[in-house]
Amino acid sequence: MTHNRHVQNASIPLDRVDREILRLLMSEGRLGGAAIGRRVNLSQPAVSARIKRLEDNGVITGYGARVDRRRLGRPIHAVARLRTTQANVARALDLFATIPEIVSIYRLTGEDCFLLDLHAGDAERLEAIVDSIARFGPVTTSLVLREYPAATEV
Repeated sequence: MTHNRHVQNASIPLDRVDREILRLLMSEGRLGGAAIGRRVNLSQPAVSARIKRLEDNGVITGYGARVDRRRLGRPIHAVARLRTTQANVARALDLFATIPEIVSIYRLTGEDCFLLDLHAGDAERLEAIVDSIARFGPVTTSLVLREYPAATEV
């Protein structure tokens, strides 16, 4: 797991076609360049060039599959908030990188320092994860009852 400590915030101008290409990739990631081209009225080479530009400029940061973790034996979905000190941040990040059940890590402002999205196989494993994180400070854990689709508008 990598941690971007310095993220460049410079935005690049996107036209309507770029935004539509991004929306299509976000909602239907397996579409090929020709299929995207048909939907945005561009040739496959023109779409490929736009996608390459979006990748080169860091707008598209990667590709992946959405996975149902319940079917992978991790039916318990929870979020955990950790309140810690600045001195513990690096060590906490090192620990998080060793816990495969943690699928997202967010550094926060406010009282809590981290928000962790995790998927555990059972309550005992969730307890063990929470206990290991708690060495860095108070942990608040909430079970996720339902997840709704993320927006694909850009």
